[in-house]
Amino acid sequence: MFKLDRKLILSASVFTAAALFVAGCAAGGLGFSKSNSTSAQVSIDGGVFYPAVNGKTGPYVLDTKAAAMKLNQGRIPTANEIKAWDTDVMADGTGLPEGSGSASEGSDIYDSKCISCHGDFGSGGGGYPSLAKGNAYTLHASLLSQRSEEGADGPVRVFGTYWPQASTLWWYIKDAMPHQMTDSLTNDEVYALTAYILQLNEIKIDGVLVESDYVLDRKKFLKIVMPNVDGFEPNIAGPNSLPGVRAYFANPANYGGQKVKPAERCMKNCQAATVKTVRVANGGINAFVPPMAIARDLPKVESKEFNAAKSYEENCASCHATKSMGAPAIGDAKAWKAVSAKGMAAVYKNGIDGINGMPAKGGTNLSDAEFNLVVDYIVSLSK
Repeated sequence: MFKLDRKLILSASVFTAAALFVAGCAAGGLGFSKSNSTSAQVSIDGGVFYPAVNGKTGPYVLDTKAAAMKLNQGRIPTANEIKAWDTDVMADGTGLPEGSGSASEGSDIYDSKCISCHGDFGSGGGGYPSLAKGNAYTLHASLLSQRSEEGADGPVRVFGTYWPQASTLWWYIKDAMPHQMTDSLTNDEVYALTAYILQLNEIKIDGVLVESDYVLDRKKFLKIVMPNVDGFEPNIAGPNSLPGVRAYFANPANYGGQKVKPAERCMKNCQAATVKTVRVANGGINAFVPPMAIARDLPKVESKEFNAAKSYEENCASCHATKSMGAPAIGDAKAWKAVSAKGMAAVYKNGIDGINGMPAKGGTNLSDAEFNLVVDYIVSLSK
């Protein structure tokens, strides 16, 4: 969970959850155990599981036949397969390859492969997250902000202000971006994109501000200290992380909770006899002040004519104005004739579902009918 003040808990940490899941499974912290102990063990997430002992798990009889059933779980992967899959990049530099790239180079890559989803200068848009909002060190303090009243500013959670480790960014870009062509970037391109995003967040590395001519490499990367590096608790680093996390969650005072006694179960005659029941007589209550409204008219909804051309410019032109990411370009009559040959019903469906790397509905929140009008507009310009 995130913390800047131990009394102020703002959110659960996805990093903590993921790390604990992996660590817990590896240590036998989740699932059944063949231990001879009959005592329950608290799991990392605060739940409880019971080892299978003498045909029972806790008070429940175990289906021994099902438990003994052998499952075909495939084969052991080869060393090369494991090497290809094991591409995680850890905060200590484990898994981080050699390479280099400048923020200026990253800007060019961003404009060609990232801007359509993440907006100009990482501003976000179309349902995709912002990557930067300004100086990360200044905005880091906003994580304590609460929308406790109308107009109050909330916390700014972007990469620079919220993520505790830059290694997560490098790893995520390499394995998952761009989402329609994952794992297509070289190590140098990933370093360049990371440098550019660090520049947008005005991050300093070893006292040096990342600017457009800054060249990021593995040696410099390992010196990155994010503003929120200590902003999550409990600490899941180190060999004692699992018992440490168990101890942390065992004390509710650490996260604003309190211990309560288990409630006594009640199956009948549970209502206290001292409760006074008042029933409304004479047809109900009618003396409302002010009088209760009896109108049943629905509010009038002003219809706004949908502008397909404007929607195209806002949502589609970045890819379709030119042949970007494999998208048929506006005016390419031959390409659109081939697309339309499937029948417009198929063209609509492919666009709504997403095809050839284009996200569903182009990443917009248009209705199906509105999206179809935009498709008609695009096709009309290419005849």
